[in-house]
Amino acid sequence: MAAAAVPARAVVSDGINPALRERALAAFAAHRDKLAHADVMGIVDYARASKLPRFHLLDLVSGASETILVAHGKGSDPAHSGWLERFSNRHGSNASSSGAFLTAEAYVGAHGRSMRLDGLEPSNDAARDRAIVVHSASYVTKAHPKQHGKLGRSFGCFTVTAEDLPMVMTRLGAGQLLYSDKV
Repeated sequence: MAAAAVPARAVVSDGINPALRERALAAFAAHRDKLAHADVMGIVDYARASKLPRFHLLDLVSGASETILVAHGKGSDPAHSGWLERFSNRHGSNASSSGAFLTAEAYVGAHGRSMRLDGLEPSNDAARDRAIVVHSASYVTKAHPKQHGKLGRSFGCFTVTAEDLPMVMTRLGAGQLLYSDKV
């Protein structure tokens, strides 16, 4: 597949923090040889509260993005404030990890249809062994932040709404880059 043109400058209208976008695009360039597809990438902005949409699906050809809700790990927010406080790559931490992930195969597991992830950096290289995946769960709904002021928490997985999961798995299928950080 021919490499997609990566936008050279931040697109202000896409709602992505420009510093985070720059880091994500640098990770995309650094790991391009591992990617089967270069048309869409996921960028998760953990500097935003969980009640806000913060999982961006960035079209690398047009520069357009769509943003959805995503939970972070219990170990990243022990007081359940709705804000990610720390990352971890440690087994049993129940925390979210930062850095670049390669999206991998779809499967059906405890949370239904899900997508495995492979960490590409020392900050997340235990992702597959930790079973850090993309899935949906009842604690991530559009109504949850309205009722509770925040989303529920995962064990470190990228948990999205059941309504958004099919779109995420289609647009960000196997062989794409997913980048998460807090800038």
